[in-house]
Amino acid sequence: MSLLQRIIGFLIVVVLVGGGIAAYGSLYRLDEVEQAVIVQFGRPVGEPVTDAGLHFKLPFVQEVRRFDQRLISWDGDPNQVPTRGREFISVDTTARWRIKDPLAFLKSVRDTSGAQSRLDDIIDSVVRDKLSSTDLVEIVRSAEWDVSKAGEVDARDDASLQRKIQVGREGLTRSILEEASKGVSQYGIELVDVRIKRLNYIPSVQRQVFNRMISERQRIAEQFRSEGEGEAARIRGETQEMLARIRSEAEREAQVLRGEADAEATKIYNDAFGADPEFFAFYRTLQSFKRTLGKDTVLLLSSESDYLGFLESLAPYGKSSTKAGKPAFDVIRRRAR
Repeated sequence: MSLLQRIIGFLIVVVLVGGGIAAYGSLYRLDEVEQAVIVQFGRPVGEPVTDAGLHFKLPFVQEVRRFDQRLISWDGDPNQVPTRGREFISVDTTARWRIKDPLAFLKSVRDTSGAQSRLDDIIDSVVRDKLSSTDLVEIVRSAEWDVSKAGEVDARDDASLQRKIQVGREGLTRSILEEASKGVSQYGIELVDVRIKRLNYIPSVQRQVFNRMISERQRIAEQFRSEGEGEAARIRGETQEMLARIRSEAEREAQVLRGEADAEATKIYNDAFGADPEFFAFYRTLQSFKRTLGKDTVLLLSSESDYLGFLESLAPYGKSSTKAGKPAFDVIRRRAR
């Protein structure tokens, strides 16, 4: 092979390789979630490319800057903000945004980190302005909330709960979104949503609020204890009254039953002893002997005393009585019958 042929073959290879490199450098592919801006020597040229697929550009002199079309989250740092009532609160805000105009976005903030910095300034400023001109109850509550009291509250709490909400949390976040959207539109950014993620008192105010809540709960607990002790005393009083009434009625009924029983016993005794009056007199005399005559008892009685009438009428066993002339055993046996 001659030198000329070698040179020609080398040039063909160079042309083919260069053509392949140029063709590769002139093609680029966009994903469905991407959009791009063509930059030539550091300056954007043409319109933004938003369609997915293969696209062409000038090789070596043009560069593709890609941007995400999806929603991007923004989370601000918690800030201490005074409300219209001068209550200092800590506010943590979050937002969602997307790149609407990649060309304006590239010219103004260049990348996502630059956009986050601008959003910090704009959203934080709008949030501070809105909250400082709004009452705390409007920030905390929503206009659609149905507030129902659970427990005892003082007059101030009751007034704040019954207050008519004009704007509310939802209306406040909408106004923040509208105001902040005006400030970020010039950067090719569309602000989709702004939310207050967390709202709390600053530590110094928080301690005061907690102490007030503790004292209020203690007051309510003492009130419940006092009401409970009063109710317990009332129940004990009613119980004692009921117990005394039951005892009185039972005692009265017992007295009636005892009286009826004594009357019935007396009637039975009278009927029993009325059947044989002599035996009754004899039986009662023996009872009186048992009660009055002991081992060491000495009685000084007349020989005609009625107390010894039965003894005088009795003779020793086997002899006749001095008055009746009957054996003592027979007399006792007859009287016993």
